[in-house]
Amino acid sequence: MAPRVLDGVRTVLAPLARAATTPLLPADYLDLLAPLHPGAHRARVVGVRRETDSAVTVALRPAGRWPGHRAGQHVRVGVEVDGVRCWRSYSLTGPAGLDGTLTITVTGVDDGRVSRHIVERLRVGTVVGLEGPDGDFTLPDPAPAKVLFVTAGSGLTPVMGILRTQLSELPDVVLVHSARTGREVLFADELRAWHAAGRLRLVERHTATSGRLSAADLVELVPDLADRPTWACGPNGLIDTVADLLDQQGRLDQLHTERFRPVLAPVGRGGQVTFGRSGPVVEADGATSLLEAGEASGVLLTSGCRMGICHRCVVPLTEGTVRDLRDGALTSVEQGDPVAVQTCINAAAGPCRVEA
Repeated sequence: MAPRVLDGVRTVLAPLARAATTPLLPADYLDLLAPLHPGAHRARVVGVRRETDSAVTVALRPAGRWPGHRAGQHVRVGVEVDGVRCWRSYSLTGPAGLDGTLTITVTGVDDGRVSRHIVERLRVGTVVGLEGPDGDFTLPDPAPAKVLFVTAGSGLTPVMGILRTQLSELPDVVLVHSARTGREVLFADELRAWHAAGRLRLVERHTATSGRLSAADLVELVPDLADRPTWACGPNGLIDTVADLLDQQGRLDQLHTERFRPVLAPVGRGGQVTFGRSGPVVEADGATSLLEAGEASGVLLTSGCRMGICHRCVVPLTEGTVRDLRDGALTSVEQGDPVAVQTCINAAAGPCRVEA
C-alpha cells in the first residue's frame, strides 16, 4: 500500500481507536500486552546486589534504546508498592553497560516506603517504570585539574557514577565521605582499592565514633581546599556546612550541590484540604505536604522527586491558600481562577482545594 494511502488510513483509524478504548489510550493496551515494547518508559530488573545491610544495587535494562546520560545524573523509577505505582528519583551509579544496562543504588530508610520495598522485596525479572535522565550534578568539560567531593550516606551515589565514568580523566581527586560506621560505607571495597592504588585520596569519616564533619574538620583534612571546585551531596546539614565554609572564603560559586530533601522553612498553620470536586477532605498540619496528606488518605497523586525539582506533581489549586515548605511563600487563588502548584513542596495554609 502506498505511503500516502497508509497515512490516510492512520488518520481515520487513530481517532476511532482512541474512542473505542476510552478512558484508556491504545498505547495503554500495548503496554499491557508488551510492557517492554521500544516506546515504553520501562525497564526490567536484571540484577540485585547487596552493598551493605541496608542498601542494594539494582541493574536495569531499559526498553528500547537508552538515549545516554551524563555521569552524576538521576532517573525516575516507578515500582508497585501494595498495588500502587510509586515514583522516586535515584542517581545512576555508573555508565550504561555494553547491553545498555543501568545501575542505581538504593538505601532503605525507616520511613521510606519505596526504598524499603526495593531493598527488601524487589526481585530480578520485575518490570519497573523508568524516566529520565535528568539533573545537573555533573562535571564541566573539560574537568578541573583538582576536584573535591564531599558526601554522606547515599549522597555518595551520584559521585560514584562520576568516578566510575570519569576517574581516568581526573588527575587529582579527594573524596571526603561520612557514614555511621566503616561497615556502612557504600562501595567500600572499590573506593578503598582506588585509594590504595593512588587514583584518588579517600577520607572516611565514621560518625558513630568521630561525630559529624565540621567546617574545621574539612579545612584540616583538605589543606588545599581553596584550590578545589567542590561537589557536595548528602543531608542538608552537611551541605549547609560546606556552603557556609565556602561562602566565608568567597568561593560559593565553586560549590555544586545536590540535595535529597528540600530545605524547609519554619512550619506554618495547616488547614482542611479537599481533593477534587467531591472530596475526600483531609485535615493537614502546616508541615505536611499536600502530596503526603493525599497519600495518607488514599488519594492517588502523581509524584516524582518529592522535593520540587521534577514538576511531576503539579495540579491545579482551585480554592484557598497553600504555603511553599521551602521558603514560606503563600499562593492564593480566587474561585474560578486556578493556579498550578506542586503538591510535594506545598502545604495547606487554611482551607484549600486541589484537583487530584
